[in-house]
Amino acid sequence: MNTIPTIFSLPGTLPPYTAVGGTARAASTGLSAVLLNRGGRYPRRTLFQELEKAGFDYILSIEGPQERYDLEDLSGRFPFVRFILLKEKISSGEAVNLAAAELGGPFFFVLWNDHRLFEGIAAAKMAELFGGKRLCTIPVVQNSRFETLHTLTVPVFYQGSVRALPEAPERENQRSLFPYDWLGFYDRERFIRLGGFDRDILHPHWQLMDFGFRASLWGEEIRSTRMIRLIHDGAMPPVDSTAENSYRLFYLKNLAPVFRMDHAHIPLRRFPGYLARAGWDLAGAWIEFTRERRWVRENRSRFRGDARGVTDLWEHGDGQNGGQDYPEGEAGK
Repeated sequence: MNTIPTIFSLPGTLPPYTAVGGTARAASTGLSAVLLNRGGRYPRRTLFQELEKAGFDYILSIEGPQERYDLEDLSGRFPFVRFILLKEKISSGEAVNLAAAELGGPFFFVLWNDHRLFEGIAAAKMAELFGGKRLCTIPVVQNSRFETLHTLTVPVFYQGSVRALPEAPERENQRSLFPYDWLGFYDRERFIRLGGFDRDILHPHWQLMDFGFRASLWGEEIRSTRMIRLIHDGAMPPVDSTAENSYRLFYLKNLAPVFRMDHAHIPLRRFPGYLARAGWDLAGAWIEFTRERRWVRENRSRFRGDARGVTDLWEHGDGQNGGQDYPEGEAGK
């Protein structure tokens, strides 16, 4: 069985990039910061100083393929910052995968360049409180008016569809399906063992949904904490949950598998319904169906249940409900 099922087991699947700087370690907590860049003119020096003050070992700044003219100055001022210069545009999930592959410590904390730490606990305390406990711990996020955003996601099945209910965190340690906006404190070993984010799922919403469902199906947890708060200075990107090409992969990997006894598989009876909804020709649909069916078979013993069981975690576990919901397309029946 393939124990590391996606990008981390396949040489050459990481995107091409160049690493600059990061020759010195600022602390020894085991926790580094991963900075994703959404664009815009945000004060990088100020953010680097805040992260340095918080006591992160390294800062990994994922830079887009556009030219940067301040890197020499910044790398000299902040020798613990490693700039990852991408040769091409990649998805946010693939950027997190790259960071996990590049870093060597046991934990990393993902945030964006339009976020600020607000009365955040020190990196050493984060590592002490959340290290080794779960796959990912997500912080509270507030906007510039200090309003708490709906960063928790609850999955439900309703009339043959899988829906996501966004909620605001109300207490410590609440369960969430996926890390909101890729933010959070990650356990690197668990993340790599899970396979990271699927680089073939390009749609942001379905990439997050796939990661969250796979984590739950394979026995991992994603929970929130009120001990870490971020301020989001920018405008929130709209949530697009259109059931397009990326949804097909999400469906096959997460909704189509059936769990029996101690393993999962995709039965052949799923194919006619998949073909009817996929919008592919027969040959193309069969190739994709058999490829993902083989992936499920290779990882069959890692499943701890099926998609219906994932929703039961919330219905009979944490008891979270409410919030606004939106359709995610048809689930496997």
